[in-house]
Amino acid sequence: MSNPWVIDNFNILVRLLLSMLMGGLIGWERERSNHAAGLRTHILVCLGSTLIMLLSIYGFTDFVAEVNVRIDPARLATAVITGIGFLGAGTILFTGKSITGLTTAASIWVVGAVGLAIGAGFYFAAIVSTLLILLNLVVFNKLEQRYIRGSKLHLITIHAANTPGLLDGISAMLKDEDCVIKKLIVNERSAIPYGDLQPAIAGVEISLQVLTDRKFDPVKLTTQIREMGGVTMVTAE
Repeated sequence: MSNPWVIDNFNILVRLLLSMLMGGLIGWERERSNHAAGLRTHILVCLGSTLIMLLSIYGFTDFVAEVNVRIDPARLATAVITGIGFLGAGTILFTGKSITGLTTAASIWVVGAVGLAIGAGFYFAAIVSTLLILLNLVVFNKLEQRYIRGSKLHLITIHAANTPGLLDGISAMLKDEDCVIKKLIVNERSAIPYGDLQPAIAGVEISLQVLTDRKFDPVKLTTQIREMGGVTMVTAE
C-alpha cells in the first residue's frame, strides 16, 4: 500500500479477523474464570475498536485533497478509549465487603487498545500485547494467589437464639482461627416455629466482616459456628 490513505479489502479482512482472534483469546480467559465480560464481549470490543480505527484512517480519504480539510486519524481513537472506560465501569461491583471486576474492566480497556493497534496496522505490537495480557491474566494471577495475596475480607452472617455469651463464644472462636473482626452488626430478630400455638423465639442476626489470610476455609469455619448452641444458620462468603 503505497498510499497511506488507501487500503484494499483483503487487508481490511485480515485486520478484522485478527482483531477477533486477539480479542477472543483474552475473552476466553475471562470466560473460563466466570467473569461478567467474557468471550463475546471482548471480541466485540476489539472488533469494534478495529473497525473505528479503520474508519478513522481510511474512511475519509475522499476529503484528503479538499482545501482547508485536515484529517486526524487519532480523533476517533481517543473517543473509543473514553467510551470503553464506561463499558468497563459496568463490570466493577461493590458487594459491601470488597470491590470486584477491576481486572475485567482493565482487560476490556486494553483489548480496545489492541483493536485500535490492529486497525492502524500495528500487527506486531497488537500480537505481543495480547500475549503479555494473557501472561498477566493467567500466570500472574496464579502467582498472586499463591505468593503475593495477603489478608482478605469475608462476610459471615449468623442467625442464632439470643443466648448469654453468644458473641463472646463467636469472638473467641474467630480469634483461634486467626480471624480479625473488622465490623460487627447485631440485629434483633424473631423466628416463628411451625404451628400457630407456639410463641415466637427471640433471636439475633449477626453480620461479621472478618479479615483472614489466604488459607481461609469457609467450610471449616461455618461447621464450627454451626456446632455452637442456638445457631440456626451460618453463611460465609
